[in-house]
Amino acid sequence: MIQATVSPTPEAVRDAVAAALGDKAKSITLKLGEVTVVVAAKDYHEAARTLRDAPGCRFEQLMDLCGVDYSEYGMGTWDGPRFAATSHLLSVSLNQRVRLRVFCPDDDLPVVDSVTDLWSAANWFEREAFDLFGIVFEGHADLRRILTDYGFIGHPFRKDFPVSGHVEMRYDPEKKRVIYQPVTIEPREITPRIIREDNYGGLQ
Repeated sequence: MIQATVSPTPEAVRDAVAAALGDKAKSITLKLGEVTVVVAAKDYHEAARTLRDAPGCRFEQLMDLCGVDYSEYGMGTWDGPRFAATSHLLSVSLNQRVRLRVFCPDDDLPVVDSVTDLWSAANWFEREAFDLFGIVFEGHADLRRILTDYGFIGHPFRKDFPVSGHVEMRYDPEKKRVIYQPVTIEPREITPRIIREDNYGGLQ
């Protein structure tokens, strides 16, 4: 494999992705030198395969996959699906990167296809997104929690999950084991929320 020594321009990456995906791309944006492509859930797996295999793309490596909860995004101005899975792809051979985003059609049961058959690295990333956000990756061979405890209830990275959690655990000397019980501490906010004005520090 001959590896590229010079990175393509972001505009070239955007154009290559657009040409490869065609109408499967709902949107392709270029901001701060980074290309982000959004696809529909029904096209997600095929679009991911195209990004991996198309000659102008060749994104052989999945660097990261994470969940996103858009509730209250933009100070509550967000109008769209609540949950998304976002992947960061790298082409070693062409020395380029792209961000791939797919929104889950159903907020109550967020489901998208698994891409573990395309990139084996997706295995633990998808388990993490399932554990922390409750996103179900259809076709994943072993979708179970990876960071929280076996009996954990809820998904801690959802915006509506309480900071103190729903339950706490402690060792019970009478039962001689760890038990779960409702949280007994009072929720408190120790850091005030700061909203900076537009163009703070010259940033857009």
